[in-house]
Amino acid sequence: MPVLIGLAYFAQAQVFLAVLAISLLSDAFDGYLARKLNQVSELGAKLDSWADVLTYGGMILGLYWIWPEVFAKQAWFLLAAALSFLLPVAYAMGKFGEYPSYHTLGAKTAAVLMAPAYYLLTLMKADLFFNAVIVFHVIVALEEIAITSILTQPRSNVRSIFTLINTSQVIEKSR
Repeated sequence: MPVLIGLAYFAQAQVFLAVLAISLLSDAFDGYLARKLNQVSELGAKLDSWADVLTYGGMILGLYWIWPEVFAKQAWFLLAAALSFLLPVAYAMGKFGEYPSYHTLGAKTAAVLMAPAYYLLTLMKADLFFNAVIVFHVIVALEEIAITSILTQPRSNVRSIFTLINTSQVIEKSR
């Protein structure tokens, strides 16, 4: 992250995008390996969530320092993106006193879509897909808020609100 932020600050666009690509690919590969090797843990889930936050922050700083005209044009969508992170986290922190690491299918999908959306935005000024991905992030945030509302204690790696509801119903029926 410090390298990525330094590259953004000094407006090294091509190197910034290359390092970002390596960061994004290594994050995906790390998660894949953790699941395949059965090395998934609560700590790993939390560290992954924090790494994602730092990566998104670096991406926003990259827009601000390297592509200020794109940043200005996308300001409302970037605000929506920031709020779609902050609100679910604040709610979960208030309820459970800890950072949520749900890693829902929606959040994983949104993260995968963000990479091509960001590259299309920065390299081709194609903003429609980027805007759609941000809207999807907002929907994911609403799901995370709903998950926090349903849970009675913190939990990591919740596939979706629907699996949580179905699991809760099965548990209730077995009582």
